Amino acid sequence: MISEEEVRHVARLARLGLTDEEVKRMSGQLGAILDSTEQIGELNLKDVPQTANALNLTNVFRPDEPRKCLPQEAALSTAPETVDSLFAVPRID
Repeated sequence: MISEEEVRHVARLARLGLTDEEVKRMSGQLGAILDSTEQIGELNLKDVPQTANALNLTNVFRPDEPRKCLPQEAALSTAPETVDSLFAVPRID
């Protein structure tokens, strides 16, 4: 079982504001997840090949082919503000 203090620590690292009720619930849920992963570790997987994708998919994307692009006026038509035919966005300091 994972302690409530460990849950609070992880929540702080993830910038999550959890209530005391959520911390208590998460403690039990995370403990159950850790127990499940321990059970997986007990399995004999010596003859099971490693895989990154159980479905063995390869290149599921469509071919990258040139197409007519969106006209600049259409792209900018819903922008709240434009400057010199470009999107205007707030400066980030």
